[in-house]
Amino acid sequence: MDPFWDRPMETLNRQELEALQWQRLQQTLQRAGHSSPFYAKRLKEVGIAAAELKGVEDITRVPPTSKQDLRDHYPYGFVCIPREHLLRLHVSSGTTGQATAVFYSRHDVDGWADLMARCMYMTGARPGDVFQNMTGYGLFTGGLGFHYGAERLGALTIPAGAGNTKRQMQLLQDFSTTIIHIIPSYALHLMEVMTEQGINPRERLQLRIAYLGAEPYSEEVRQRVKRFTAFVPITAMVCRK
Repeated sequence: MDPFWDRPMETLNRQELEALQWQRLQQTLQRAGHSSPFYAKRLKEVGIAAAELKGVEDITRVPPTSKQDLRDHYPYGFVCIPREHLLRLHVSSGTTGQATAVFYSRHDVDGWADLMARCMYMTGARPGDVFQNMTGYGLFTGGLGFHYGAERLGALTIPAGAGNTKRQMQLLQDFSTTIIHIIPSYALHLMEVMTEQGINPRERLQLRIAYLGAEPYSEEVRQRVKRFTAFVPITAMVCRK
């Protein structure tokens, strides 16, 4: 089986990669400067035009966008395409201030699915795996991103969502789940429930890959979760903050 999900893109040489980055940087700046009032003003303030840039290294001249910028221009201030072309909206929790909004076109959603499929494939996920998504859906982006990636990859996808541990355990066993996506704190809770119920995961589960993240966690928690691989028959674990 091919070790690459998208061989042409994943095997670009350095020259080809930089050419693609340069092309996309120009396209991004042209669209932002033309279609977004915020970026049109910001780029004008610093005296940058896409036509003036000479290469990818000039990205250091482009001013960064801050979280406060996103808050100040909520809700539609960063949209660069007609509203009738918007397909999806996600919003942050707003726990530290004004929530921020992110919009997706159909092209964005397709690209998102391909990106997640590529990431999952490179960690060992394959068509025929059973993927149990144990994180939240709705306005939170994490659940849907992995969901689309798993489906694009060709894995049987179980949109279990978060919580309801008793049912999660039943799904893990009944459908021989091989891959899970879960936040670290819930992974620890799942381990505790297994112990309490006397479930031997090496006999009852078929897990081989776990994706953990989507919440801040300490080094202590990371080490505790790492020991998950000794408790459950997992051969690959990806932790992301």
